Formats: sequence, structure tokens, C-alpha cells
Amino acid sequence: MAYVSQADKKRLAPAIKAVLKKYDMKGSIAVRNHRTLVVKLRSGRIDFAPYMHARDTYIDVNVYWIDTHYNGVARDFLNELLDAMKGSEYFNDDDAMTDYFSRSHYTDIEVGAWNKPYVFMGSNIPTELRVDSTQAANIVECTVERSVERSVEDIVF
Repeated sequence: MAYVSQADKKRLAPAIKAVLKKYDMKGSIAVRNHRTLVVKLRSGRIDFAPYMHARDTYIDVNVYWIDTHYNGVARDFLNELLDAMKGSEYFNDDDAMTDYFSRSHYTDIEVGAWNKPYVFMGSNIPTELRVDSTQAANIVECTVERSVERSVEDIVF
């Protein structure tokens, strides 16, 4: 039966906080109904607006579909956060076919809330280094040197 205690939360918190700090995100960690570990993201440098519906100001992340529904830095962050939330003692022996559910604990990731929206803090990457200068940038794969090399290669025939 799924169970997560305050002691479990305290044990998992350093790894979760390390992932939040790595991606410059602000959030809180909570235990819901003694069985679910919840991370509530309040603000950060990852733009989740493209993943929200028109009127929504929050997202309840489906942790089973992160790789399918998110891309780029958002996907990488959510996967790392989920791994940190599970920890080394996580197990999942669920078998829905026989109606048997046995796991260490459930995990929920919430981006914003219905009454307090997620705040995108913007990007600190200069506009000229962004792949698309009209969009917010989170990761730039090429450096200035590569950009210069590509420009030179385009000129030389």
C-alpha cells in the first residue's frame, strides 16, 4: 500500500531541491493523504505556457506522459524532478490487469494552482543568441563560436 511519511519527505527533499536549483525554479514539497508526494512549482525560468490550455493558469502534470507531452528543457526538468521525487527506495509492483496496486508512494507535480498561477520569470539568454528571437529561450545548443563558424562555412564555397 502506498505510504509516504514526513520522514520520507525530509529524506527526498535535498535531491528535489537540487533539481529545482539546477533549473532555477521555485516550488514547495508536500505530502497529500499520507500516500502522495507533491511538488508545487510556483515560478521559474521554464516557460510552461505552451502546455496550458487557453484559460488555464496551472497544469497538473501527468507523470506517466511527460516524454510524450513535453519537449526540450521542460521535459528534461520534469523527468529529473520525477526521478528525485521517487528516490532510491521507490518501487512499483502495480498490475492493473489483476487489480493489484502496490507501490512505495504516488507522485504529483503541479505547475501553478487554480488560485495562484505559475509565474514565468523570463530568460537570461541574450536575444541575439536565441534560436528564435521572438520566443522565450531556455536552452541554446550552439555557442557564439559555432554561430561564427557556420557563418564562415556559408560564405566559403
